[in-house]
Formats: sequence, structure tokens, C-alpha cells
Amino acid sequence: MKIAVLFGGSSEERDVSIASASQIIPALRSRGHEVLAIDTATGRLPPAAEQRLLTAAVAPEPPSGAQLASLAGGALALAAQGFEARDADVVFLALHGGAGEDGRIQAVLDLAGLAYTGSDHIASAAAMDKDLSKRLFRAAGVPTPDWLMAPVGAGEVATALGWPVVVKPNKQGSTVGLTIVRGPQALPAAIELARSFDSEVMVERFIAGREFTVGILEGVALPVGEIIVRGEVFDYRSKYQQGGAREVFPADLPESSSVALQDLALRAHRALKLGTYSRIDFRADAGGGFWCLEANSLPGMTATSLLPQAARVAGIAFPELCERICRAALARRGSR
Repeated sequence: MKIAVLFGGSSEERDVSIASASQIIPALRSRGHEVLAIDTATGRLPPAAEQRLLTAAVAPEPPSGAQLASLAGGALALAAQGFEARDADVVFLALHGGAGEDGRIQAVLDLAGLAYTGSDHIASAAAMDKDLSKRLFRAAGVPTPDWLMAPVGAGEVATALGWPVVVKPNKQGSTVGLTIVRGPQALPAAIELARSFDSEVMVERFIAGREFTVGILEGVALPVGEIIVRGEVFDYRSKYQQGGAREVFPADLPESSSVALQDLALRAHRALKLGTYSRIDFRADAGGGFWCLEANSLPGMTATSLLPQAARVAGIAFPELCERICRAALARRGSR
């Protein structure tokens, strides 16, 4: 196959996307495919530029607003050129956050008639919108923590949710702009921080407990994983800096609990009408109840990311996983 890998872009998760592409591209080439490396903010990379960009590590913090603003104009120009991917058999979306994960790029690729990996534009938009996705989870019988949308006062938060709460942008990933708020004094600043990343802000009841994740691949729930962090939340540093967290696959759980989590993950995936693959994140409370936090329509795809780790436990090596995702995208286009 001729595969165009789209990555980079101008979202706060740009570095994470580059890290995914740095492993997807060689994995697909190892299977004999022709691969084009395309940064959606700058265009197709020649070999030397590809080598420089794809060997960079993820920084401890997301790129600054000024850095991202300098890339945004290029992204618009590239969109008008059809991402230089029109002659590819399939487009592999190694994008995270922003236009790459919220359905906009998916809609453009649909209009261009190109096969692409992941979910369609409607499902992608639903998964990115935390408020909407939580409403759909509840409709499907998937427990999710109570929440309010800002503007909201401390009194309403105390009555409806109690303390502590999690304040976060409604449409962001990688815990960018997220704060755990323990009392009323810190609430305004946390809302203001989250609003700097998105005009819509969610205030959600904090679930203190173990954190689990379930990958979905072609309609099957993969083995459950547990994320063990040093702090209280699996934040940006914990996710992308060495030693920030320990990830255990399969999770140390009774079989009945693993099956229950897999069932909830499949229900969440179907509620959002997600595509070939996704990752659904949960927390367990002190009583053993499971609470769905969010769905990831384009989860991280380095060989050590959570979804590939789950696939490896299920006997699927990383290059095979990448190829299966591409073939599923071709099959989906053929069935339209």
C-alpha cells in the first residue's frame, strides 16, 4: 500500500503526534509499504527533515501558544492542497487534539474521497466534546462522573458535585489545562486556565482511585491495562516523560472486573459510533465501581502507548497493528 501518515499539526498535542508518527512510519515501512511523512502544519517532509523531526523527544510541557500560532497559517494552506495525499491508498491519522481529532480533517478527507484511519467526522467530534460524550455514555448505561459546565459558582459546585473536582477544557486531550480543585478559592483560577485552551470548560466530580484503560480494535475489547501514577492524575508529564507512570498489562484484576470493564468500554465505543479502534479510560472508586472518564478516538500510537501495549498482550505486534488499522480503513471505504 501507499500510505500517507499525517501528523504534527498545530494543536497542543503536536509533540505527542510527532512521537506517534516516529514509530508508525518505520513500522509500516517494515511491512513493505510506501510511506509518505506529512506534517499537516508544514507539508511533506523530505528524508533529512523527516529524520530530524521524528527523532525529537516529547518535551515536559506542551508547545506554547506562540509556537502553535506560528504553525497555524501553514496548516490552512496545506488543507487547501489536500494534504498532498491524494494519490495514497490510505491516510493514517497520527494526529492528536485540535483539528486532527475533532472531525475537521476527517470531514475534508471524506469530501476528497480518501480512505483514512480512525473514526468518521461525526464520531470524532462527539468523542472530542466531553460534555456530549458523557451524555451519550449515560444514555448507553455507562457510568460517568457527575459534571457541570462553566460558568458555575463555588456554591453550585459544592452542592452538586462536592470537593474535590476536576476542571478541564471541554475539548482537549492529554490533560492539557486540567486542574484538581480542592476548595472554592481555587475554582476561578482553574476555570480561567482551562478557558485559555477552550471556550467551554467542564467541572467534574473527582474520582479518587485506580485508573484503567481499555483499547478497542475491530469491535473487540483488548486486555485491560492499569495506569499507576506518582500523583493523583495521569497528567502530561506522567504520560510522556520517562518514569512518570507505570503501566500494567494485563491489569491485576479479578476476571469478572476485567470483563465488566471491557463491556463498559465496548458500550462507550458504540455509543459514540467510533471506528476501527479507540481507547476508553476509567477510574474505580473505593467501592469498586467503574466510572468512564473519556474516549480517545485517535489514541497515542507509539510502540509503548497504551493501545499498542494492550494489543501486544493480545498477540498483535506493533507493525501488524498499524497495518490492520490501515486495511480496516480501506475496507470501510469499500463498503460505502
